[in-house]
Amino acid sequence: MITVSFAQLQEWISLFLWPFCRFTGFLLIAPIFSHSSLPNRVKLGLALIFTMIISPVLPPLPAVPLFSWASFGIIIEQLIIGVAIGLVMQVVFAVVQAAGEYIGLQMGLAFATFFSPDSGANTMILSRVFYTFAILMFLALDGHLLMLEVLARSFTLLPVGTLGMNADAFLLIAQFGMVIFSSGILLALPVFGALLIVNLTLGILNRSAPQLTVFSVGFPMSLTLGLVLLTVLMTELGGYLRRLFEQGFAMLEQVLTSMAL
Repeated sequence: MITVSFAQLQEWISLFLWPFCRFTGFLLIAPIFSHSSLPNRVKLGLALIFTMIISPVLPPLPAVPLFSWASFGIIIEQLIIGVAIGLVMQVVFAVVQAAGEYIGLQMGLAFATFFSPDSGANTMILSRVFYTFAILMFLALDGHLLMLEVLARSFTLLPVGTLGMNADAFLLIAQFGMVIFSSGILLALPVFGALLIVNLTLGILNRSAPQLTVFSVGFPMSLTLGLVLLTVLMTELGGYLRRLFEQGFAMLEQVLTSMAL
């Protein structure tokens, strides 16, 4: 007859519970995996599968009672690590959405919005188009698999039960948020700059020839020119997104290394 002691049962549950919390935190916010179209049951199932795969190769776990404040602290720690990894890559996709917002405002498409289920708010149509293109590009480059690889390696850099993370890592994540504005402006600058020149020209024409109806001429001109420039921009968007994803993964390595210090 096989007998299982309470200590053995507690060790088995700990071996599953703590890594499961890290994967759950990652799936809560990571791009693609956190999309609202993905049911919560599927997300929990994915976290369960990932945990079953990674548990046999984990470093030795701390001898901490499962029902204790120390165990609760480990659970919170694992959630924070998973959320931090997913948040860095979510910032990368926010860059693309911000570029779509900038271009849409300059083209006069601020009114062309619709409800986005993943963000729970209204987003511009161009922002949504850019975001969809970025997701497809990310999947084509196996970015989702690279994210899972980084998450799996995090168990080596940050073993379960370290109970002490460097606060500078969170400062790095906050500073990385500046990429949303800097890289977003750089992506939108070719279209944004050309449309700004057109609007300035129309403003000068309106002052020199008041009988010219700027609103009836300027909007179709801005919209047509914007569509032409977007067509040209799409030819270079793939390379830009590839470099942006590489920057995001490099920041992930920095964040994990900083947490481990």
